[in-house]
Amino acid sequence: MPDRPILISPSILSADMAHLASDVGLIEKAGADWVHVDVMDGRFVPNITIGIPVVKALKKHTRMPLDVHLMIVEPEQYVEDFVKAGADWLTVQAESTYHLYRTLQVIRDLGAKAGVALNPATPISAIEHVLEEVDMVLVMTVEPGFGGQKFIPAMLPKIKTLAELIKQRQLPVDIQVDGGINKSTIGEAARAGAKIFVAGTAVFGAPDVKQAVEDLRASV
Repeated sequence: MPDRPILISPSILSADMAHLASDVGLIEKAGADWVHVDVMDGRFVPNITIGIPVVKALKKHTRMPLDVHLMIVEPEQYVEDFVKAGADWLTVQAESTYHLYRTLQVIRDLGAKAGVALNPATPISAIEHVLEEVDMVLVMTVEPGFGGQKFIPAMLPKIKTLAELIKQRQLPVDIQVDGGINKSTIGEAARAGAKIFVAGTAVFGAPDVKQAVEDLRASV
């Protein structure tokens, strides 16, 4: 698999929800690659965020791909609606559905890129048999549900093992990481094998968004 540059996907979980279009415009001008959209239902994770109408609205305000992460139970009920709303990448949690293989196939059949996410305590073996059906694996480096948490260093060996497995199988699958990504942690995650980095507080919480994006790239 050829080497690819890293991608920065700022999470709007840390943006100003009252000025979402404006904040997305800021990260686009800052040179970010994707927009990460965290969808939480208050059941799979102890938080409720946004849904299909916001994704549809955002699609009209940016040329960047929408990187939508469904932290919801039974995501198979909603994947079609999210793709129709404008999700370019749609990631579901391995733990959230009994029908993971089928759900990933449906996402691809709808024309979106499919991702599967692993919570910190979920082993790689949970997705080993669906790797051929995904374009990306998201390794959660915090417990999902809230922004501003600290990176869990114990996830670095997990990222490395996953990267080795992908390489052995010669699959065109990238690794994304989400949770506690900042100037101090992005380099370690990249060296372990991650290519796509979700950053919320490190970008939207910075005094200069453009500088924050540049600092993340420079720290790899």
